[in-house]
Amino acid sequence: MSHNPSQPVLTQTALQAQFSQPLSGGVGHSRIHESAALHVSGEARYIDDRSEPEGLLHLCPRLSDHAHARILNIDVEPCYRIPGVVAVLTRQQIPGNPDIGALAPGDLLLADDEVNYAGQMVLVVAAESREAARLGARAAIIDYEVLTPILDVREALEKQHYVERPFVQQRGDADAALARAAQRLTGAFHIGGQEHFYLETQAALVYPGEHQTVTVHASTQNPTEVQKLVASVLGVSQSQVTVEMRRMGGAFGGKESQGASVACLCAVAARLTGRPVKMCLSRRDDMRITGKRHAFFVRYEVGIDERGVFCGVKIDLAANCGHSLDLSGSIVDRAMFHADNAYYLGDARITGYRCRTHTVSNTAFRGFGGPQGMVAIEQVIEHIARTLHLDPLEVRQRNYYGTRDGSINARNTTHYHQPVGQNLLDDITERLTRSAQYQQRRAEIEDFNAHHPVLRRGLALMPIKFGISFTSTFLNQAGALLLVYTDGSVQVNHGGTEMGQGLNTKVAQIVAQVLQIDSASIQVTATDTGKVPNTSPTAASSGADLNGKAAQQAAEIIRQRLVDLLCRLYSCAPDDIVFCNGVVRAGEQHFTFAQVAQLAWFNQVPLSATGYYRVPGIHYDRDAGCGQPFYYFVYGAACTEVVVDTLTGEYQVKRVDILHDAGASLNPALDIGQVEGGFAQGMGWVTTEELVWNAQGRLLTDTGATYKIPTVADIPHDFRVQLLPHTDNAVDTVFRSKAVGEPPFMLGIAVWCALQDAVASRDDAEGHVLLELPATPERVWRALQRSQTGVTGRA
Repeated sequence: MSHNPSQPVLTQTALQAQFSQPLSGGVGHSRIHESAALHVSGEARYIDDRSEPEGLLHLCPRLSDHAHARILNIDVEPCYRIPGVVAVLTRQQIPGNPDIGALAPGDLLLADDEVNYAGQMVLVVAAESREAARLGARAAIIDYEVLTPILDVREALEKQHYVERPFVQQRGDADAALARAAQRLTGAFHIGGQEHFYLETQAALVYPGEHQTVTVHASTQNPTEVQKLVASVLGVSQSQVTVEMRRMGGAFGGKESQGASVACLCAVAARLTGRPVKMCLSRRDDMRITGKRHAFFVRYEVGIDERGVFCGVKIDLAANCGHSLDLSGSIVDRAMFHADNAYYLGDARITGYRCRTHTVSNTAFRGFGGPQGMVAIEQVIEHIARTLHLDPLEVRQRNYYGTRDGSINARNTTHYHQPVGQNLLDDITERLTRSAQYQQRRAEIEDFNAHHPVLRRGLALMPIKFGISFTSTFLNQAGALLLVYTDGSVQVNHGGTEMGQGLNTKVAQIVAQVLQIDSASIQVTATDTGKVPNTSPTAASSGADLNGKAAQQAAEIIRQRLVDLLCRLYSCAPDDIVFCNGVVRAGEQHFTFAQVAQLAWFNQVPLSATGYYRVPGIHYDRDAGCGQPFYYFVYGAACTEVVVDTLTGEYQVKRVDILHDAGASLNPALDIGQVEGGFAQGMGWVTTEELVWNAQGRLLTDTGATYKIPTVADIPHDFRVQLLPHTDNAVDTVFRSKAVGEPPFMLGIAVWCALQDAVASRDDAEGHVLLELPATPERVWRALQRSQTGVTGRA
């Protein structure tokens, strides 16, 4: 066997010594993010960092000024008077299908006869420079006939103006349960939306090629969807479109479906001009054009016994979907799935309404409807606690699912009839109550509030139970391509996308664990539809679950081929072939992994493999509202303390304690980072991130100056995050890990619960004072004023 000069020659003694040491950098280790150094140095390349090719054109859109209007005429002649303008694209220039709806028709790439929200793209201008494109877009003259829009979700609900018919999930007879309840409570409130505010706005760069092919570089969570839609818009086959995605500067769901329009427009312009085309939206245009987290209007009627335990629940969840369906069907479904959060509801009926308004089409956002469903039931919990004068934590625990041993019984099955498996709610709550000193701090806070009339402190401990899987069952699949080279290095390509969450780092660790090699020798390449086809979006917290499993399977195929080869060459039994820490032992012989790779090549053993994974055992009948849509549940809890100035409504988050279930964490450092970031983003949603439209439907909070995301000054100084010490995860996930992308977001709801606790602590507070989301200082102040009179209307 020849020797690779780049590899050192190791003696059998040295190999045996290396073999006896455990692998570092595999799963379970806190390995640094593979692009961390590039991120902090500014060397990481995004779409707008790519070298500009010769002949590059820039695109800029012209947006509708009206929420609902007919387009009477478009005059593009003035656009061409701007030096550098090459082409103006309207609906008529699209060669293929102009509709890029994600689940159903209704999302036109460019407006046709009518505009349906202020900010809708009417045309785009291609020019030699960004400034020329911007000036050209502004020069177009568009005549409208303004129509009356529907802007309020309640108006849409009353008029039954829907993008999809309502759906129901139910168990038992909720009306009968309410009739026999000891006490009944009702309420209605609003939940605000949220802007994704990713650092990198929507962006794409498209190169035209031979035979009507195009290569698309897009900032997208869903390369296959972009491939399909670009092909459809151009009127070509998918095989003529290749989409490559190395990394995104954030996404949070906003680039699952709505990144496609920018890529499609670039592709059309590239086809028409024969030149490469780039489009990177300005922040203001991005915020006006793209969808948000869905705002909801919630109505509830609940029946409880004397202890505050649910016996009957009716909840209506009305989502403001905007002007088209986008992903709203599935998003409202998930809000309905999570309208129980951690609680057994008794007989229950959950109804989801998908309301159509003349606003931007709202879309996926971290949690995908789950946060809105959880807020609904947490508001109910708060209402019960204040009505019965109980600690909300006590009400929560009394209504927890099931039994401590996780056995299946009537109180351990959801309203959509899925058993709650491996229930960790009691364990997590007990651990966090002790570590956060909840009872001691509750007493201290009550004493503080009794002696401080102006500053009031609030405390809340809130659990989460979040289901993991795409609720569109067919999406729960993934593929991976693994290549081993004769120097022992490995290249992996998979269908997931890297948006800063560390997916590629985890995939490298998974492959390293299977092959028992240093993860530094594994290169995870850019997501590419030409390498792994027909991929699912990187969403639903499933990136590592799906793509990690596919990569694991590909690595196991390669490993088995190497085992078979060594058994044949050295007359060994399979059990005599052992991989450990970069060394392979075959009987009494020891080899480096590179030497074994060379042996495979010399003996004509293929060193590439494709892995494929589909999640087993999940199913859901949507019409019946019944099934097992989730492979498993993730659990967690947050204990949050706030202090509120009752004179102004201003507040601070003083301390946060989090205990989160990540199963057997693949990378604890990355997972803790996801918990911290998710909590901060969730905290922003329930506090400062307020979206404001004027009476004509135009977004007013369309820049960083008017839309307030949390800053470092808002993060609590005392921020304690721990992963639940691993208990045996009974579910066959990748190395028994659990998803960690979305669930921590919901822990931020605990800040809102703590603010309600502070408001309720007023000596003159009477009953439950509703605090709507986002709980801005203005809303907190108004709630404090109402608490003095016992008025419990809208905040």
